[in-house]
Amino acid sequence: MPNRREFIKSTSLAAGAAGLVANQVEAKPPVNAKTKVFREKLLECLGGPWPEGGDLKPQIQKTEQKDGYKLVWLSYELEPNDRCPAILLVPDGVSDKSPAPAVAIWHQHAGQWHLGKTEPAGLAGNPMHHTGVALAKLGYVVLCPDALCFEERQDPRKKLRGGSYERFEFLRYTVAGQCMAWKNILDMRRAVDYLVSRPEVKADRLGCYGHSMGSTHTWLVGPWEPRLRALVGNCCLPTYAGIHRTSLLHCFPNFIPGIHEHGDTPDIAGLIAPRALHLNLGETDGGSPIQEARAGVQTIAKAYTEAGVPENFSSFIEPKTGHILSEKMWGHVQQFFAKQLS
Repeated sequence: MPNRREFIKSTSLAAGAAGLVANQVEAKPPVNAKTKVFREKLLECLGGPWPEGGDLKPQIQKTEQKDGYKLVWLSYELEPNDRCPAILLVPDGVSDKSPAPAVAIWHQHAGQWHLGKTEPAGLAGNPMHHTGVALAKLGYVVLCPDALCFEERQDPRKKLRGGSYERFEFLRYTVAGQCMAWKNILDMRRAVDYLVSRPEVKADRLGCYGHSMGSTHTWLVGPWEPRLRALVGNCCLPTYAGIHRTSLLHCFPNFIPGIHEHGDTPDIAGLIAPRALHLNLGETDGGSPIQEARAGVQTIAKAYTEAGVPENFSSFIEPKTGHILSEKMWGHVQQFFAKQLS
């Protein structure tokens, strides 16, 4: 594994430099000493600071016109010798002369390692989760990247398949003093770098959305990516307390070594304040035990109140609903982005 803290430290961060974006913007300082200490402990448990972003070295593979938007197959560099395949959806009429807000979509897990970016891009998987297409038709530029271990980012040596490769990567980062969450956060920040580099994107109007694992990714990246002004997580707020109470096996990217001594996942989400956050939850979703999830929502709401912006956090718990994206949940997503990114 290369020394990730030494990754491209001497780069120009001028706004006009092709493929280069300053991603070292500082988030608003914590509002109290307890929050500041937790943030520092979280960074330590994750594996330490991320390297500065360097040249994205973007490559466009092909472009295809669809009904009301175009699909752009592309890739960009995350770290040396590590590229991320992604699909960009650009609504008709959006250009450098008429830019639009943008949303990054973090795809779900579902034990379907063969799927990644193509599901939200509307090319594969469950139509319920073709959310990139739906947002593009609402006028947003949408970026759908592959997460580590999924679709085109499975084992490059083709020795390990599916969950075996995910377990291998989790252990590989853990013994290096980091964790998979650290890597996923780095990758998501590079996705934001790419969105900001696009001339048809309003760089001050960026959001992200994720379902399931993608929801976890939303509240994991949120504290460390202040350029995201509106964040939505759908159906995933698994607390360590709930995981332990119910003996729940959950996704590797959720686990941060050593953090539970200092706080739980809602405390992480609370660090996103004061920027806008909305969470949808299903009352019968086994992946987010509702007893702890309800308490977690209150923890996050308290963090926003202490930050002086209680109105910037909202949540919706749908009764008798499981691990899905329902019509009501999607309605909340649309309303949230319309309000926060307009």
